[in-house]
Amino acid sequence: MTVLLEADGVNYRRGGRDLLDGLSLQVTRGQSLTVVGPSGSGKSSLLAVLAGLEPPDDGCVRLDGEPLRVGNLDQRRRLGLVLQGYGLVSLLTAAENVEVALQSRGVIGSAARDESARALAAVGLDDVAGSLLDKLSGGQQQRVAVARAMVTVPDLVLADEPTAELDHDAQDVVMSYLLAATFRDAAVVIATHDPQIAARCDRTMRLHAGRLTES
Repeated sequence: MTVLLEADGVNYRRGGRDLLDGLSLQVTRGQSLTVVGPSGSGKSSLLAVLAGLEPPDDGCVRLDGEPLRVGNLDQRRRLGLVLQGYGLVSLLTAAENVEVALQSRGVIGSAARDESARALAAVGLDDVAGSLLDKLSGGQQQRVAVARAMVTVPDLVLADEPTAELDHDAQDVVMSYLLAATFRDAAVVIATHDPQIAARCDRTMRLHAGRLTES
């Protein structure tokens, strides 16, 4: 299998603390990986580094063999991100929040509206597509963030606790949607503390003291 995402000897420090310490991993196309660990173990920092949002202090992250650069828009467009806080726009509707991701890639008008509607339906939110964000529950906002990440058909999906605020049925819908990306040779990396979520993925790695070990 072709390696899509690779981290090699990554160190990441904040506040005098080594959050990632000589960390290495490989994720191939068509593969799903969960990173498990308790709160504060560095899972969010790991995803931020893997997404190119934060540069490592040492080491390298590669996407398709090319070093991942902070601010590289071509690389960024290949990623679908569900990060903590979601990064949604409160003045927009659920549908408009999803359309923003498409518009940044040149998809506009009815094409963007149609793709947004399909993505929201896939996470069970077609009935609130026209609702402003602040009218939605936390779980609904989380699903909007997932729809926005997936609507652009990314090569790599990075999701930080994407089911944390969802009930069992909604978790199943979201996980099925995320993992479906592997059938088109995308890779999916999910940070979670939930063993049931981890069990649905191909591989599980445990993050402890800044290091990853295969579970």
